[in-house]
Amino acid sequence: MSQQTVFSRIIAGEIPGRFVWRDEVCAAFLDVAPLRPGHTLVVPVEPVDRWTDAPAETLAHVMQVAQAIGAAQVEAFGSARAGLMVAGYEVPHMHVHVWPSNSMRDFDTDQVDRHPDPADLDAAAEKIRAALRAAGRGEHVPSAGA
Repeated sequence: MSQQTVFSRIIAGEIPGRFVWRDEVCAAFLDVAPLRPGHTLVVPVEPVDRWTDAPAETLAHVMQVAQAIGAAQVEAFGSARAGLMVAGYEVPHMHVHVWPSNSMRDFDTDQVDRHPDPADLDAAAEKIRAALRAAGRGEHVPSAGA
């Protein structure tokens, strides 16, 4: 049996999440302590602790989804780039952080917003969903609250 993590519980719907992507391999939802508005986590459905232990197909798929999310963030937030980081210390379930970025300052994890306004998170999620739909990725974009 796979290890149960907070991300497993979010993916299973036991804990609420602001999802912007779902498919059979991974899910993407907003980080509750964002570096920047729109900060998203791309997480495989099957828990694997370290990204270096992930099956190659899973890792490739997660990164393809992260790329699509990053492109949508650049479009939705008008940022110069999308930041990407794999750290893995916060939760023992592989996850890729993707966020709109305009400079290296946006990579400073000491700058996370520990108390974001839920309405701002909802609005950011909807902006990403809309950009993904506009990019032809609608089949993987859940509706708000799904």
